[in-house]
Amino acid sequence: MSFPPPLRTLIVDDEPIARRILREELESIPGVDVAGEAEDGRQALEQIRRLEPDLVLLDLQMPGLDGFGVIGALTGPAVPSIVVVTAYDQHAIRAFEEGAADYLLKPVGRERLVRCVERVRSRRGPGPAAAEALARLQTAAAHAAAAAPPRRIVGKLGEEYHLLDLADVFAFQADGDTVWISTRKNRFRATQPLKVIQEKLAGSTFGRIHRNALVNLAHVAKMAPLSSKRWLLTLDNQQEFIVSKRQVAEVQKLLNW
Repeated sequence: MSFPPPLRTLIVDDEPIARRILREELESIPGVDVAGEAEDGRQALEQIRRLEPDLVLLDLQMPGLDGFGVIGALTGPAVPSIVVVTAYDQHAIRAFEEGAADYLLKPVGRERLVRCVERVRSRRGPGPAAAEALARLQTAAAHAAAAAPPRRIVGKLGEEYHLLDLADVFAFQADGDTVWISTRKNRFRATQPLKVIQEKLAGSTFGRIHRNALVNLAHVAKMAPLSSKRWLLTLDNQQEFIVSKRQVAEVQKLLNW
C-alpha cells in the first residue's frame, strides 16, 4: 500500500512563539513535514525558493515585506499553496482574491488546522503543468476583476471562511455591526460593512432595498402591497423584507417591471 508524500510545510511569522505553536501542532498531524521557518517576508521568499514547500502558513503583518508582498512575488510553476494565518479577519476577501487556499484566525485550534491541511492536500495539483495553467487562469481572472463587479465574496461560518458565488447569495443584512449573508442553505457572517459591500457590487444584480439590506434582484419572487406606504418583497428562498413605496419603485425600475 502506497502513501502520498508528506506535505512539506513552511511557517512564516515574525513572532517566535507563534512559529513554535504552529510547528508543534503541525508535527502532530500525520503526513505533514515542517520543512522550515521564516521570520519575515524576504526570508520567506528565500526559503520558498530553496525548500520548494507544498504549503506555506503565512502571517500578513510582518516588518519589511508583508504577507501580501510575499504572495505577489511568487511566480512560476512551483508556487506552493498559501494559507494565511492572522489575528485579523478584515483581510479575508483580498487573501482569497490573491489565491490563498485558506484563511486561519489566530489562535488556530488543532481541529481547524487539521481541516485546513486536508483541504490543501485534496487540492494539490498533479504537477507543474497544472500549476502553470492555474497561474494563467489567475492572471486572466485578475484582469477581468478589474473591469467587472466581483463574482464571489467571502463569508465566515463558525471558524471557517468560505468563498461564495454571488449568484448563490440571496441577501446581505446588517444587524448592528454584523452583516449576514443569506444563501439557500446557510447564513454566513460577512467580513466587511454593508456600505463597502454595496460599493463593490455596483453594477451587479444586487440592489439596496432598505438601509440595512442589500438583496439579489435575480432572486426576487414577488412584491405585494401591505399598505399605501409599505410593500412586502419576497425572495425565492421565502426570505421576506418590508420596503417603502419609494424603495419598491427603485426595485421595479432595476427589474424593468
